[in-house]
Amino acid sequence: MPFDTAPEEIGALILRVALRDRKAFDALYAATSAKLFGTCLRVLQNRAEAEEAVQEVYVKIWLKADRFAVTGQSPMTWLIAVARHHAIDRLRARREAAGGLDDAALEIRDPAPGPEAMAVAADQNRQLEGCLGELEADRASALRSAYMQGDSYAELAARHAVPLNTIRSWLRRGLMRLKECLER
Repeated sequence: MPFDTAPEEIGALILRVALRDRKAFDALYAATSAKLFGTCLRVLQNRAEAEEAVQEVYVKIWLKADRFAVTGQSPMTWLIAVARHHAIDRLRARREAAGGLDDAALEIRDPAPGPEAMAVAADQNRQLEGCLGELEADRASALRSAYMQGDSYAELAARHAVPLNTIRSWLRRGLMRLKECLER
C-alpha cells in the first residue's frame, strides 16, 4: 500500500481492523507506521522508546479500533491522537519515575482539531450518514450500534433476533457497501 494512502482507505482499514481483519491490520500498519513513529519520536525524543511505543500503539489500535467511528475524527487524526496520547503517557511515567514531571509534556501541541479539521469531519459525517441511509434500516442500525455505541455481536444478534453469523455478515457487507458509497 502506498505511503500516501487516501483517508477513506485508512478509515476503511480501521473499520476492518475493528472486525479483527489481520490483513487490514497489516495494511494499516504499512500505511501509517512511519507517521505514528514520527509522532512518538517527536514526543519522546528517544528512538528506541519511540519504536517500543509504536508497537504498543498498534496493540491499542487493534483493541480499540471499534471506537474510531465514535470520535468523528478523520482516520489519521484519530491514529495520531492515539499515538500522541500514548507517547505522552510514557513521557509522564518516565518523568515521574525520574523524580517528577516537568513542563515538557505541556509544551506539546494541543491535539484538539482546529476549525478546518472540524469542517472536514462534519463533511465526512454528512457523507457517512448519507451512505448509512442507503442501507436497509436494520443493517444501518446494526452498524451504528456496533461501531458508534460499541455493542457486541451477541447483543446485536439478540436485539435483531438473528443468528450471530448473520450479524457478522450484515456488518461485513454493510462496511463493504459503506466503503463503496464513500468512494463515489
